[in-house]
Amino acid sequence: MDSKKKIDPEIRELYENAHQRVKQKKRLMTHLVFFIAGSVIFIVLNIMVGYQSGFKPLGMDWFVTAILIWLFFFLVHAINVFMVNKLMGKEWEEKQMNRLVEKQLERLRKLQQKVDKKHPVQQTNEIQKSNNS
Repeated sequence: MDSKKKIDPEIRELYENAHQRVKQKKRLMTHLVFFIAGSVIFIVLNIMVGYQSGFKPLGMDWFVTAILIWLFFFLVHAINVFMVNKLMGKEWEEKQMNRLVEKQLERLRKLQQKVDKKHPVQQTNEIQKSNNS
């Protein structure tokens, strides 16, 4: 493979992260388009066609309730894309991984200390003496 075609691993990771963010935002925009189109369809069905015009959950027309519920899910989606990702994005993930690895290493060190106390290793002088004999 040509050296010009090789991509630096750090650049590749940045590219993949940017690609994921673009996909998240694209999905959110798709969700917005479906939300608007669906809301218009609900309104047309209820007001112009008269579909289920007597059904009023929560004291509101059904289409208003449906639109509000869908709006709630859209807002959750938007918060996840724009706020949660910043709070718990790639940097947060790396910090958490480093913290957990450090915890595991500390546990291993403590276990090794316990093993060393119960089963001490012979001194290097003793080992050398036995090898020379």
